[in-house]
Amino acid sequence: MRQRQTAAPKLISALSARTQFGQIMRRASGKKRERFIVDRRGDPKVVIMGIEDYLANIAPESEIMAALHAEARKKGTDQMSMSEIDKEISAYRKERALKSARNQARS
Repeated sequence: MRQRQTAAPKLISALSARTQFGQIMRRASGKKRERFIVDRRGDPKVVIMGIEDYLANIAPESEIMAALHAEARKKGTDQMSMSEIDKEISAYRKERALKSARNQARS
């Protein structure tokens, strides 16, 4: 279900966004879920918002992705490091190459 944004986005200059980016990130990802429109010379260019706000309101998780995430949490694979993920991918590719070679040898 979408969560409504109550406060209007705050308009800030590109210079302010650049010099106060850490503070803007904290405010965008905080409890108030503040949003910022960054303009350059009076022309709005980008929106800064927290990831939770974005996922809840702009790109909500599909049912399929929610099921995949739940399964990953159940199996504990949601806590894998990039190194562990790379090892799993490498092992899968080696296994697939061996199967392919065996199939070609049979032909």
